[in-house]
Amino acid sequence: MASRAWRPKILKWETAQQWAGTEDLARRIGTAPLVAQVLANRGITDATAGKAFLNPKLSDLHDPEQLQGTRPAADRIAQAVEKQERIVIYGDYDVDGITAIAILHACLKLVQADVHFYVPHRLEEGYGVNAEAIEKIIAQGAKLLITVDCGISAAEPLTLATRAGLDVIVTDHHSLPDPDKIPDVTAIVHPAIGDYPNRHLAGAGVAYKLAWEVARTICGNKRVDEPMRDFLLNATCLGALGTIADVVPLLGENRSLTAYGLRGLPASSNPGLQALLESVNLSDSKIDAYHVGFVLAPRINACGRMGHARLAVELLTNTDPVRCKEIAQYLAKQNTERRRIDREITQQAIEMVESSESGSERRAIVLWSQDWHGGVIGIVASRLVERFSCPVVLMAINGDRTGQGSARSVPGFHMRDALAACGEHLISFGGHAMAGGLRIDRDNIESFAKTFTRYAGNHVTDKQLTPTLKIDAETTLAELNFKVAEHIMRLGPFGQGNPRPIFAVRNCRILTPPKRMGRSGGTVGLLLGQGEARMRAVGFGMGELVDHLVGIDTIDLAAQPVLNTFNGRTSVELQIKDVRWE
Repeated sequence: MASRAWRPKILKWETAQQWAGTEDLARRIGTAPLVAQVLANRGITDATAGKAFLNPKLSDLHDPEQLQGTRPAADRIAQAVEKQERIVIYGDYDVDGITAIAILHACLKLVQADVHFYVPHRLEEGYGVNAEAIEKIIAQGAKLLITVDCGISAAEPLTLATRAGLDVIVTDHHSLPDPDKIPDVTAIVHPAIGDYPNRHLAGAGVAYKLAWEVARTICGNKRVDEPMRDFLLNATCLGALGTIADVVPLLGENRSLTAYGLRGLPASSNPGLQALLESVNLSDSKIDAYHVGFVLAPRINACGRMGHARLAVELLTNTDPVRCKEIAQYLAKQNTERRRIDREITQQAIEMVESSESGSERRAIVLWSQDWHGGVIGIVASRLVERFSCPVVLMAINGDRTGQGSARSVPGFHMRDALAACGEHLISFGGHAMAGGLRIDRDNIESFAKTFTRYAGNHVTDKQLTPTLKIDAETTLAELNFKVAEHIMRLGPFGQGNPRPIFAVRNCRILTPPKRMGRSGGTVGLLLGQGEARMRAVGFGMGELVDHLVGIDTIDLAAQPVLNTFNGRTSVELQIKDVRWE
């Protein structure tokens, strides 16, 4: 019988090529060959780089002066502080934008600046800087506008600002527009401009670098004073949240920033972060990238998706613990409602796709509805990409007959380029390689859908449509011992560019009947054996695997080793990603 997978959709296992130097690298950095192979898969084959990767430090961060624009931006901000000019920080409504606002806001509050923030309403104003908001900010007497996580594509509204006498500093990390469309402002801080070593800073990372340079400028020395030093150390927690949530590569200084920030989160002096951790029962826990991506970030995002993100900004900028606790509890309720709506739209969208006639010829999905909530469709789009393995654009039609869209891509298909190719049908759009957003007139939706689908048909390859599971190496249960698992954990934080390692383990015996676990039986639990080794394995969301494995006694599995602590005892456990058998 041919090999089969337990799920209806068979994943292609793509195992990384074995590197010949694993034994030598492992010996030189004091780890196992299996860990050395994972490092090689990440492009790290040098012992010095390997040791640094296993021990990320804050001193690995690049000097902020290397980031073009920080010096003039910091000088103008310091001038505004000295003159007590009204400063407005204008940020995006997602976690990256919110944490970027919080970083600069805390820095400027520390030096008694007259600082305020503005966050656009996701549904009423959409992404980025808009002219109506600029007019409000000018009317309120602002003298300096600082954009964070947005602004690089907002030449038109920012021209309005500068003509009205408002000085503007743009800090952003999104794809650069054509040179003639880059805003003409006081200063631009963007990692893709100039020769900065890390072109993949998140918006929060850019804001952190600017805050660092502002601290130096105000202190008049590269060595900042103690209050500023404490601020910069604490701000790494916000930087970690934004960097992980925005799914930028967790390599280089991004990795160092997030590693340090995650370690500091439980002891953060930020009352909002403490209230947030308390609301999810993580106050005294070790925080990793999973907690940020799947527990903390959804709550911060929830009010922006369901209402207005300014409450989330208030959470991270307010110094009153009581008020922060109130906001954290409100965000929990908003997130519960967001999850309910998310499930409903996801089910509707899946039914719409499966009822269409495109089938195996499908190279893109474009759907819209006047009944969908515009704040949730981005999450749903991501779920559809995972399920159908092709680019997805979802649009929610508003009462004014405009549509707000969220787009998600597959590796190798540049989403912003695709939207640009359909720009004639759009009111506005933005984004990067893997995700984008758009606004569109209702009357143009069908023509956009045809153009986008045609573009995808010409640019999405068969290989991109094949769901692939990337395997770091083949190994055995015996090799996945406690010491090796500990070193694998040191490869974190895991995320974009540095995924949690997956290993293939073949010919594992099922020692006891598989069990359904969890409240709804959605998780499967297995006890596996291979030679003398024994190991527990769990598959979250794989409860139906119990039925498929009836009569099966030997399996191959792709899994991630983790350290699981239960009743005071820590052991290696496998988290199943896929299973096959003969």
